[in-house]
Amino acid sequence: MGIQRFTDFKEKIVKNVSKVIIGKEKEIELIIVSILSGGHVLLEDIPGMGKTMMIKAFSKTLNLPFKRIQFTPDLLPSDITGINFYNQKTGDFQFREGPLFSNIVLTDEINRATPRTQSSLLEAMEEKQITADGVTRKLNKPFMVLATQNPVESFGTFPLPEAQLDRFFMRIKLGYPTKEEEKIIIKKNIGNPLDNIEPIVDSDELNYLLLSVSEVSIHDDVMDYLLNIIDETRNKDNIVLGVSPRGAIALFKACQAYAAINGRDYIIPEDIKAMAPYVLNHRIIARGTNGIEDSFELIKGIVETVEVPLENM
Repeated sequence: MGIQRFTDFKEKIVKNVSKVIIGKEKEIELIIVSILSGGHVLLEDIPGMGKTMMIKAFSKTLNLPFKRIQFTPDLLPSDITGINFYNQKTGDFQFREGPLFSNIVLTDEINRATPRTQSSLLEAMEEKQITADGVTRKLNKPFMVLATQNPVESFGTFPLPEAQLDRFFMRIKLGYPTKEEEKIIIKKNIGNPLDNIEPIVDSDELNYLLLSVSEVSIHDDVMDYLLNIIDETRNKDNIVLGVSPRGAIALFKACQAYAAINGRDYIIPEDIKAMAPYVLNHRIIARGTNGIEDSFELIKGIVETVEVPLENM
C-alpha cells in the first residue's frame, strides 16, 4: 500500500504548518489523522491560541479550497448551505452554493449559532451532502469541517448537544505554548505568517492516501483490546453515557490512519492508547467532569486499566 508515502505525507505537512504554528506538532498530526479518516475536528480552547491560524495553514498546505464561516446568533441555515434565487435574466430559479461547498470548512465559534443553524451541519458532516428545497446535492471530496469553540464563555452561546458532538471525529485542545515557544511566536509575528506557507500536496497524492488507508489491518487480539476499552466506558459507575458504536468505528479508523503515518500497515495497542483520549473524550457523559480536560483524563485512566494483549500475537 506504499506505507512510505504516508510517513512522507505526515512529515512534510507537519514541517510546513509548523512554520507558523510553533510547538503543536502533535495537534497537527491529529488533524492529519482526521482528514485521512474522513472525520471532522472540534478545536476547543480560549481565544488567541492559534486555532484559526492552524486551520488556514493546514488547508493552504494541502492546496484545498477553503471557506470560513463566522457563527453568530443571526446566522441562518441557508447562509451556510446555499439558497435558490430567481434569476431575472433566465427566468429560472438557480442554486447559489453556500460556503459548505468547499473541501475544508472552518466554522468559527460554532457554539454562538442557534441550534437550528448548528443542526444544519449534521447532514453535511455525516452524509457529505446538503438538501435545499427538497433537492440533495453532494459536497466536495474530501470534505472536512474544523470547528472552533470557546469553552469559558456562556453568555450568548448555545452548547452543542451530544448528538452533534458525536459527529466530530476528534475534540482537541491546543493549550498554552511553553515560554520558549512563545518567544519564537512573538519574534515571528511580522506581517502575515501565512505568506510563509506554500502548497506542497497535490490532489492525486491525497486521493491515493484516502483510498489506501483502509488497507491497514488489525489482529483479532488488538481489536478485542479496542473493544474492551469501549466496553469499559459503558460499565464505569461514574460514566452516565458510554461510547456508542459510532465512536468505536471512529477509534478504529483513527488507529488505521495513525499506524499508517507512523510507518506501519497494521495497528498495535500503542496506536489505540494514543488515539483513544482524542477520539472518545467528547463521546461520554460522566458525573463530576468539567470540560475537555476532565474527560480526556478519564479516558486515559480507562485505557491504563484495560489489559494489553501480548506482543507476540
